[in-house]
Amino acid sequence: MRRMETVGLERIEAAAALLAPVIRRTPTVASRVLSDRAGSPVLLKCENLQRTGSFKPRGAYHRIAHLAAAERARGVVAASAGNHAQGVAWAAAELGITSTVFMPIGASLPKLTATRAYGAEVHQIGDTIDESLLAAQEFAERTGATLIHPFDHPDIVAGQATVALEILEQVPEVGTVVVPTGGGGLLAGVAVALHALAPHVRVIGVQAAEAAAWPDSLAAGVPVRAARMATMADGIAVGLPGAVPFAHVLDLVTEIVTVDEDALSKALLLCLERAKLIVEPAGAAGVAALLSPTLRDLPGPVVAILSGGNIDPLLLTRVIGHGLSAAGRYLAMRVTIADRPGALSTLLGVVGRAGASVVDIVHSRTGRWLAVDEVEVSLTAETRGPTHRDEVLDALRDAGFRVRAEL
Repeated sequence: MRRMETVGLERIEAAAALLAPVIRRTPTVASRVLSDRAGSPVLLKCENLQRTGSFKPRGAYHRIAHLAAAERARGVVAASAGNHAQGVAWAAAELGITSTVFMPIGASLPKLTATRAYGAEVHQIGDTIDESLLAAQEFAERTGATLIHPFDHPDIVAGQATVALEILEQVPEVGTVVVPTGGGGLLAGVAVALHALAPHVRVIGVQAAEAAAWPDSLAAGVPVRAARMATMADGIAVGLPGAVPFAHVLDLVTEIVTVDEDALSKALLLCLERAKLIVEPAGAAGVAALLSPTLRDLPGPVVAILSGGNIDPLLLTRVIGHGLSAAGRYLAMRVTIADRPGALSTLLGVVGRAGASVVDIVHSRTGRWLAVDEVEVSLTAETRGPTHRDEVLDALRDAGFRVRAEL
């Protein structure tokens, strides 16, 4: 069996030198609200402000730049839900190489449009990244194009590792780095760089609970396919960890945590409201972990990598609504009232006096659970948080209304 090629510090430093003229040195910004929650200073490494909107061009450019002239002439091919697609398309265009990208059928329109705008020929095949990757591999075998894997290659890992070098320069005293994790290229690269230069730094990978292959994989000692793939965080929805990243993570990372969809929504909303940063759900995974009760008493300062900011505006609208609900700032409820003049006005009066603002309302006289003289009102109100939400419900019940809260 061929020995797996590993990534070392020399390779990472060479990648940083190669990338310096073309890759942005993204900022780190402090977050007071996260610092208060974590009990240590927290900074955000803003890879959402990187070229193409994610960290992916680091690895893509580094990998493509090392192709021989004959390989460049045959072009490159990739599979991605969006961020790697844009990274490959941009890097190939910068290096004067043709690119073909396979994306899932459900890939967001902005990511499709951006990938084409960078010059790639795009094909939509399959419902998941794994299915698109199979199509890309077949294309590579048929045409001779070089497959630029999203995470499973040493050059990709070395390119992504340059994020860690920047973190060490920007926050030399860093104690913990929290990394959104899908296939594992970014996590492996960060872990290798920090192990070599600052072995005391705690590295924590974060996965979406609904697409979490890493916890079982690390427990088994081999990559294990995720049982479920049902998360809004498409950027880290990878069914099987890559062999190259896995070999590095298994040796260097002892901690992978998962976050649910509510936590991802709340994290995205926090980035938008408090940090004024647009982040996609996958990119906000590290923030979601810091908001959860799981990660406490971390060695500080803590740096959470915002791995990407490419989010469809339509999804952003839905996620904001979901985040507001998860944070207790939306209250959806069904209220039974008497079917007589003035009853609806009385209900709205109670809501208004309780300090809530009505977002929408539906008035229905049909329903098997309703008496002849009753109607049901489906009402969504904006509240100031969980405590105020409970106060509004209490006020309605004290006024004699039958209320069923839905969120």
